[in-house]
Amino acid sequence: MQHSNHQILPVLSLLVTATLWGLVWYPLRLLEAQGMSGLWLSLISYGAALTLGMVWLWRSRADWRENAIWLGLMTLAVGWCNVAFVLAVLDGTVVRVLLLFYLSPLWALILGWLMLDEHPGTTGLVAFVMAITGAVTMLWDPELGSPWPRNVADWLAVSSGLAFAVANVTVRKTHHVSLQTKAAAGWLGVVLVAAVWIVVAAEPVPVFSVKALTGALLLGWFGFFIMSVTVIYGVTHMPIYRSAVILLFELVIGAVSAQLLTEELVLMREWLGGALIMGAAYMAARAQLGGRA
Repeated sequence: MQHSNHQILPVLSLLVTATLWGLVWYPLRLLEAQGMSGLWLSLISYGAALTLGMVWLWRSRADWRENAIWLGLMTLAVGWCNVAFVLAVLDGTVVRVLLLFYLSPLWALILGWLMLDEHPGTTGLVAFVMAITGAVTMLWDPELGSPWPRNVADWLAVSSGLAFAVANVTVRKTHHVSLQTKAAAGWLGVVLVAAVWIVVAAEPVPVFSVKALTGALLLGWFGFFIMSVTVIYGVTHMPIYRSAVILLFELVIGAVSAQLLTEELVLMREWLGGALIMGAAYMAARAQLGGRA
């Protein structure tokens, strides 16, 4: 029973985080409409999560001394990933941003192979190809042009996806470090990157209501806090190529939530792509439950 739970909990954790990330666009849009810019929203929300993790950072001083390089790299990668993605979504075309960001499983496969010596095998490669095909099927639109960066928002999206892959590899590399330490390091990274970006861009403090500030704080405490812990737990306990496939389930949740909460229509190709992603996620989850590397 313990072995079974050890295998299924990482899968459930990744499905939870993918679901939440597929829904988080809605409160982000609401907060932006109330005067929260992307940088300040990132700073406040992740700062709220960091307040809960300050004790974890203090208690993990030994982990930082022993794993300074990997934890430092993870901190910067998580910080850039989240801030760049928020800015890309707000400044660019959402479909193009998603398409370019979700090259991250490709980077994850390559980095996992090179840095962790994790070989996906036949089943893993099939699931990976299905997931990438599904993502491209869902998001590809000839009118938007080729999936190659052409402006600042596009480059932010690509860099965010690459940073996400690097973050996941470092999380896996530091599997012996506590989940609390890695979660707090990630929140610290977002706060640092957002703060530096605000200073460099000389972005003034926006005018927003107490309601908007409360919403941003609650998003950090009950949204990003949970999302960070679940993704770190899931990525820590399974091969990178497998977690990258399961995390693409976010696209399916995003498409369904967009249809339910907005006037956007989900096209047949998007449903087809979602079916491919769900099939790939099922294969990856089944391999995890079977205990295969």
